[in-house]
Amino acid sequence: MAFERVCSLDDLWQGEMENFEVSGTEVLLIHLDDGSIHAIQSICPHQEVELVNGSLEGKVLTCSMHLWQFDVSSGEGINPTHAEVAKYPVRVDGEDIFVDTKGIEPKFTLA
Repeated sequence: MAFERVCSLDDLWQGEMENFEVSGTEVLLIHLDDGSIHAIQSICPHQEVELVNGSLEGKVLTCSMHLWQFDVSSGEGINPTHAEVAKYPVRVDGEDIFVDTKGIEPKFTLA
């Protein structure tokens, strides 16, 4: 695995999400209220809308464009269930957050 330092815990507080570029890949980093940190593709697999503009409720991320919903802890689609987002491995070392994007491509769904 090729983990790359993305930011520190002070840069991404609980309940926040933000886009970062990791080894040439746009990644949405999400720090849930339970303290867990997740990294998913930054764009909706439907029409490539930035997911950072969506809303986060618990671990459910809702796209701002067509209200598609994803479980950020698994990457699985909630509505619709056939859609999913790519999920990237995350590691926290002290105060630093690392993400590995190697070999993982964003996912796309037509409808």
